[in-house]
Amino acid sequence: MNDTIVAISTALGVGAISIIRLSGKDAIKIVNNCFKGKDLTTAESHTINYGHIIDKNQIIDEVLISVMKAPKTYTTEDVVEINCHGGVISTKRILETMLTHGARLAEPGEFTKRAFLNGRIDLVKSEAVIDIINSKNEEANKIALSQLNGSTSNMIKKFRNKLKQLLASIEVNIDYPEYYDIEVVTKDNIRKSIKEMKMDLDKIIKESKNTTLIKEGIKTVIVGRPNVGKSSILNKLLEQDKAIVTNIAGTTRDIVEGEICLDGIILNIIDTAGIRSTNDIVEKIGVEKSLSMIDDADLVVVVLNNNEELTMDDEEILEKTKRKQRIVVINKNDLSKKLDISKYNLKNIVETNTNTVEGIKNLKEKIIELFELENIKTKDYTYLTNARQISLAKKAYLSLKEAETGINNDLPIDMIEIDLKNTFDFLGEIIGETYSEEILDHLFANFCVGK
Repeated sequence: MNDTIVAISTALGVGAISIIRLSGKDAIKIVNNCFKGKDLTTAESHTINYGHIIDKNQIIDEVLISVMKAPKTYTTEDVVEINCHGGVISTKRILETMLTHGARLAEPGEFTKRAFLNGRIDLVKSEAVIDIINSKNEEANKIALSQLNGSTSNMIKKFRNKLKQLLASIEVNIDYPEYYDIEVVTKDNIRKSIKEMKMDLDKIIKESKNTTLIKEGIKTVIVGRPNVGKSSILNKLLEQDKAIVTNIAGTTRDIVEGEICLDGIILNIIDTAGIRSTNDIVEKIGVEKSLSMIDDADLVVVVLNNNEELTMDDEEILEKTKRKQRIVVINKNDLSKKLDISKYNLKNIVETNTNTVEGIKNLKEKIIELFELENIKTKDYTYLTNARQISLAKKAYLSLKEAETGINNDLPIDMIEIDLKNTFDFLGEIIGETYSEEILDHLFANFCVGK
């Protein structure tokens, strides 16, 4: 944190401009040593200065230099941004010049990491930065902006303040029982407070599932035995010929992926290799990969052939997917019916064919119905948006539940206090009040270098 970092903050390639960003106590000094123009050390904060970047008296490029002095910057450190002409050669040469004069190449997300460590933003806001960059639809972008503006952080802080007040009251009653003018916190009062907080936290967790769905989309895996029409369904959903379609069994030997937007929600579709018993080594690997994909899917689309009788492979697939969120597709409904599934108590069945885009309309409508996509959009974006946040919220909820159980079992107040403190700490981890270096390294590793 005592050194000065530098990175290219725009996409490297042909473009109108490129931006090289520096942050640290020597940022202005380093750039000034390579700048032909106004003395940047005397420049006013938040000004743009015209000149040239030079190296050994040789002009590298004509530039505009933005000087932003601490603490009113993204990282709260001195920040300098060099705006040069777009292009790989000049951009890289300026970066190399900054490195030669004492800057260090930034790690992925290190500018945002410094903003967090310096107290400018919390961990939720840090995650919102990368969410804005990675937003795949307008709703996901709105959620990320809401988090960046502090709505989610304020919600967690408000929740922790309630816990803090309850814990303080318990501490006073434990430490100073002789003071009768202090409100006595009875177990009934604690039970009531815990019940209210449990309801609030449960609501947050449940409604946060919608925001993760909006942000990350629905991971949809299409499975079935060979030649039932999985690849054709994928192509019709994507409205392009992405997967190879033949009447030869085992054509698809690896996963084929694509995305569509359904009612504003991203559908991440994966077409898998046909599942069947086979001695072909390559096809066998594809089948094993198909089976493994089922476990990670949000939705499994099981495809059966309307024109063929149910096989042992079909039955195994139905058994394998029975505990998953599932749609059973009876494909090729334009052909004579030979399939009989009456002995199975199957739900969410749709009939399709892939002769036209309209042929899979029933499948799209069933997905919309199953995930209630028409009702999923909300004007309230104050919820948790990723697995880390939701996992910690669930841990906090379980600690509240344990505290409630302790109250009901008439355990001593100081033991119940431990569970309430655990709840407080788990919520603190969401916004980064407590954290480990390992968590930070993992979180910021997903950022681009210049952010």
